[in-house]
Amino acid sequence: MQPHPRVARMKIMATKPPSSPPAPAVHRPAPDDGGSVVLERRAQKAKPPQMYQVLMLNDDYTPMEFVIVVLQEFFSKDRETATQIMLKIHLDGKGVCGVYSRDIAATKVDQVLDAAHQAGHPLQCISEPVE
Repeated sequence: MQPHPRVARMKIMATKPPSSPPAPAVHRPAPDDGGSVVLERRAQKAKPPQMYQVLMLNDDYTPMEFVIVVLQEFFSKDRETATQIMLKIHLDGKGVCGVYSRDIAATKVDQVLDAAHQAGHPLQCISEPVE
């Protein structure tokens, strides 16, 4: 029985030592004659993006349980943390749900408003820059 042609070819290829790539040429700069002007490049530090906090506002109609579910679903809060944030919203009139980049914060606000609208609740959610 003869080996499959692909297997035979693989054995031949495996017995050849791998060839190394040619070494790149090394260029040395010419010695400085003292008349050159050297400009230094300053490292520019990019500022981190502006962050936005997502806030929920208190109202007298949205059930507390709905707010807790929204915090769990859209902000990945555990039940205890969601309850604490809900109480802060209830007692202080507003509460921070999370801090995100501008686009993500806007998406979170839209998700909360859509969920509240579909459930028939007047819950309000906004985002504002973090100072």
